[in-house]
Amino acid sequence: MTALFKGLSGNVLIFGFVSLFTDVSSEMIYPLLPLFLSSVLGAGPAFLGAIEGVAESTASLLKLASGIMSDRVRARKGLVLFGYSISSLMRPLIGAAQSPLAVLIIRAGDRVGKGVRTSPRDALIADSVDPSLRGKAYGFHRSMDNAGALIGPLIATLLLAVWLHDDLRTLFWLAGIPGLIAVALIVFKVQDSGREVPPKQQVRLSSLPAGPLRRYLFILFLFTLGNSSDAFLLLKAGQLGVPVFRIPLLWAFFSAVKMLASMPFGVLSDRIGRRKVIVAGWLVYALCYLGFAFASRESHIWILFACYGLFYGLTEGVEKALVADLSDPFLRGAAFGWYNFAIGAGALPASLIFGLIWQRFGSHASFLVGTGLAGVSVVLLLLLVKPPAHAQ
Repeated sequence: MTALFKGLSGNVLIFGFVSLFTDVSSEMIYPLLPLFLSSVLGAGPAFLGAIEGVAESTASLLKLASGIMSDRVRARKGLVLFGYSISSLMRPLIGAAQSPLAVLIIRAGDRVGKGVRTSPRDALIADSVDPSLRGKAYGFHRSMDNAGALIGPLIATLLLAVWLHDDLRTLFWLAGIPGLIAVALIVFKVQDSGREVPPKQQVRLSSLPAGPLRRYLFILFLFTLGNSSDAFLLLKAGQLGVPVFRIPLLWAFFSAVKMLASMPFGVLSDRIGRRKVIVAGWLVYALCYLGFAFASRESHIWILFACYGLFYGLTEGVEKALVADLSDPFLRGAAFGWYNFAIGAGALPASLIFGLIWQRFGSHASFLVGTGLAGVSVVLLLLLVKPPAHAQ
């Protein structure tokens, strides 16, 4: 067990637990949000796409700004704490929402917090670990994040079955408790890295990173255009007959696969190179979306969610490790800002387009579009992005 955590700093370990508690809070709500919107508030697939797209794109803009700002200051912790605090206060307010528009506003507020915290946190993790262990560090962080995503739906299922009896609003209020624990961990346990700040650092929102990192970001944007909100997968599951009480269990199962896969594939990327692992992940994604296009029964959904969890395990931490490998150490916050911006900028059109295609032509067509874009992205990554020697 000691060898498992060897080389991981205190900050990396604490951020793992921060993400665990944050995701317990978030995932007590998220798997049930499509059901809440459709059955309680009367929203359709297109509005669900708008909510998720607006929320993620709002976050992406702030991830860019906060990442750049974090390069200007010696202490990144303040931005991280501020972001986690906003999300922890906003998220439970969904329990008071009386309209789909209110959910959109609250969800956007939650994502504002995510936007403020994500890039400075990712940069602080990179500052706190040896470059040869970045894959392991980000893999550990994603494993803990996914552990929270496993525990959250299980808690939701237990509360709904034993005590709340389908009272979603009370469940959403209770989801605020683990979020507050995460904030307390940051306050008392996270330490700034004491990094040096280059003199006369300028905030330049218009300046994209150069070289391989720029090409990598454009390819990530293209891939994201075919990667709509996971809420649509839950909607597909419901349409194929997965009962309401099993939806949180399905999400927990998906999170368990991600949790188990993230750290081993992060470690693998330290040994064989980031690009190979990312390509494998994107190919798995393409096959998953192809499977969702033709799925016809509940058993298919469970198999596909397992494969989809494998995709996340292959890519979530490794993509971030590659950003750290390709970036200037003095501009690492900005690099993560642009990384998150590229993903978020694609999230709004991706979810809107996916929802509109689904509403007009059916889910079959939407998933096939995602499959095609993933395939093109794999080819471009192999042709256009050559990682540095230590990251191949």
